[in-house]
Amino acid sequence: MKSPLSRAEFIALIAMMFATIAFSIDAMLPALPEIGSELSPDAPNRAQLILTSFVLGIGVGTFFTGPLSDAFGRRRVIVWGSVLYVGAAALAYFSTSLEVVLAARVLQGLGAAAPRIVSLAVVRDLYSGREMARIVSVAMMIFTIFPAFAPLIGAGVIALAGWRSIFLAFILFSIVSVGWMWLRLPESLAVEDRRPFRAPLLVHAVREMFAHPAVRLSIVVQSLCLGILFSMLSMVHPIYEVVFDRAESFPYWFGAVALVSGSGSLVNAALVVRIGMRRMVTWSLGAQIVMAGAMVPIGMAGLPNDWLFGLFLFWQAYVFFMAGTTMGNLNAIAMEPMGHIAGMAASTISGIATIAAVVIAAPIGLMFNGSILPLSLGIFCLSGLGFLLMLGMARVEARVLP
Repeated sequence: MKSPLSRAEFIALIAMMFATIAFSIDAMLPALPEIGSELSPDAPNRAQLILTSFVLGIGVGTFFTGPLSDAFGRRRVIVWGSVLYVGAAALAYFSTSLEVVLAARVLQGLGAAAPRIVSLAVVRDLYSGREMARIVSVAMMIFTIFPAFAPLIGAGVIALAGWRSIFLAFILFSIVSVGWMWLRLPESLAVEDRRPFRAPLLVHAVREMFAHPAVRLSIVVQSLCLGILFSMLSMVHPIYEVVFDRAESFPYWFGAVALVSGSGSLVNAALVVRIGMRRMVTWSLGAQIVMAGAMVPIGMAGLPNDWLFGLFLFWQAYVFFMAGTTMGNLNAIAMEPMGHIAGMAASTISGIATIAAVVIAAPIGLMFNGSILPLSLGIFCLSGLGFLLMLGMARVEARVLP
């Protein structure tokens, strides 16, 4: 079937669905200091868990939203995911304890997984081949630009009505995006094409994936790379506020870094065919080892604040840039032998990597001590381990290839 929407409207709708997660994470960053001081005054750094708890919910939801949409239809799963997301945002708005906010954010993540994962299935239902690739590429380009503005939007909302109002903005965003989908986009999966949801299929997919050495290694390295990204996201605002005294200008610096580092995907697209996916990931992690390792002594050297800030800004940009040169390649490596169970494998790989990344990033974020040292040490260790595992993957490939 063809989409009843124009191509431009369809791409804009899918990009807005993608942006639900970016908005829900990045728009929260300016609110963390106020939330910490109000709901956890004895340990304000615990407010960082608001980010990782949301990502945890996404990871769990990713396991199920794709298969559920195969069984019950795309629109129904997106709508029920939105209902859960909106209800959880309302719970967080009225909460008076950090623990309730964290629980609400896990539920929000569960709900947000629906538009993010199922919207890809909608594209696959309506388009194929190069046309599908073009639509996803354009939507992803819009999606990568959106995080540059999300903290600025969040800061504006908070300045107007306080930190709790950011949850009202989430509710409005979800209602608009899902309402747009409901009014303009018919169900894309015919009843006769639906498949029943069976938990044993999920278990079988996990077993089959972990039977492949390259897939195992790819999932672990993907978890480490996501852990690097989430660690930076968790600590970046406290570092701007405490270390550099730049909390007020944070949304502008973050936006500039996001726009520049968004070129990572473009660089990867230009080089990956010639260099190869495994080498792109290995080289990216190698560069991260050098940069994170250099930030350890630099952070302790007592440099002038402006000099240290400039170096940190460059490093922050590379952490975000590295997401564009690693994540897609690692997904492709993991999916290559899984073509016969592609849909289930995609959900399972993403779910495992996301949950593992939360387990990695949350303790690193909680170690913030008023300096960049915990973050630089944490990312140095994660990138070093990832680099060694990619070298191990090269040895696996050498044994498999004749």
